[in-house]
Amino acid sequence: MKKVVVGLSGGVDSSVAAYLLQQQGYEVIGLFMKNWHDDSVTISQECPWLEDSNDAIMVADKLGIPFQTVDLSKEYKERIVDYMFREYEMGRTPNPDVLCNREIKFDVFMKIALSLGADYVATGHYCRKGEIEIEGKPVFQLLAGKDANKDQSYFLCQLTQEQLSKTLFPIGELQKHEVRAIAGEQGLITANKKDSQGLCFIGKVRLPEFLQQQLQPKEGVIVEIDSEKELFAVSTPQFSSKHEELEYLSKKYSYTPEDGKIVGRHPGAHYFTKGQRKGLAVGGTPEPLFVIETDVNSNIIYTGQGKDHPGLYRKALFILPEEIHWVRPDLEVMPYAELKVMARIRYRQPLQEATLNPTENGMYIVFEEPQASITEGQFVAWYRDEELIGSGVIS
Repeated sequence: MKKVVVGLSGGVDSSVAAYLLQQQGYEVIGLFMKNWHDDSVTISQECPWLEDSNDAIMVADKLGIPFQTVDLSKEYKERIVDYMFREYEMGRTPNPDVLCNREIKFDVFMKIALSLGADYVATGHYCRKGEIEIEGKPVFQLLAGKDANKDQSYFLCQLTQEQLSKTLFPIGELQKHEVRAIAGEQGLITANKKDSQGLCFIGKVRLPEFLQQQLQPKEGVIVEIDSEKELFAVSTPQFSSKHEELEYLSKKYSYTPEDGKIVGRHPGAHYFTKGQRKGLAVGGTPEPLFVIETDVNSNIIYTGQGKDHPGLYRKALFILPEEIHWVRPDLEVMPYAELKVMARIRYRQPLQEATLNPTENGMYIVFEEPQASITEGQFVAWYRDEELIGSGVIS
């Protein structure tokens, strides 16, 4: 019997993952990750991890599997929370869920599980693992979950071959309603529990309040840029090289206060992100205002009216060499070759047609259609059919 440690989170997905593995004949151990109990950064009056931990215990008890809690709050604070604050301070928008999978679940947690003699680690993610053979060696594939509404492959876009080789995704072939039905049939307490919202493992968190506890408020102005502004009406120049064209397409607009008019004030540019609509507290415009750029150095937020404002859109993005990650290193594209892929720049975004253009200085991704709110610090993931083959941090 192979031994599997399941990350029991106290939710329905990981509960059913544990049950299915048990049915498949694995020796299953439940492990709950306690990742947050720092009272200096309060998140809400509720205590979600305590409730989740109790639910995880009851699921383990019902299934008759050994259970224990591991405290990873120190690692979580260092690798996720501190990183988030640093990124926001620099005016970037991090993705804690992707980071949490890379740094905590499939690194710190996985090492603990393997030290307990586990052959595999399993999670309740909606994605699948494939295995093929290339030159006599196994190569692992990260495949989208069968439930298109729930597919979570994007959140796992930073996994390595080594991590995939020791991972199982038992619910990847199922639809969410099937998972709930199995939990109900087995009398698991989590059967009708709502899906968790908020930060990976911290629970219910309102990001602005969370950030304000570390990043000091700093009042600044909100500037509105008219969509008819001449800086948006530039005709595409002639390029002397492919590289020049790629640089041009991925370059973001730069604004000065003189380009627009002051329409309000904000508590700190580092609390806002591109594409954001809520929290600006500016009324009286025919169409809602969207953040089109933040300047943390000058502490200015630039906005535009309506979701079709040209300042929101860009045709390409750039990734620094050290931020490019191939889940399938055997498919890596050499500089100045091109690869047509499907890509997304945020979770749940429908896949977009794009072309990878690697150079010595990093990789450009050019989309067929201009993309809204390409945001520095977020992850772009690229796919071939239903397989996620690589990802990178948007620069």
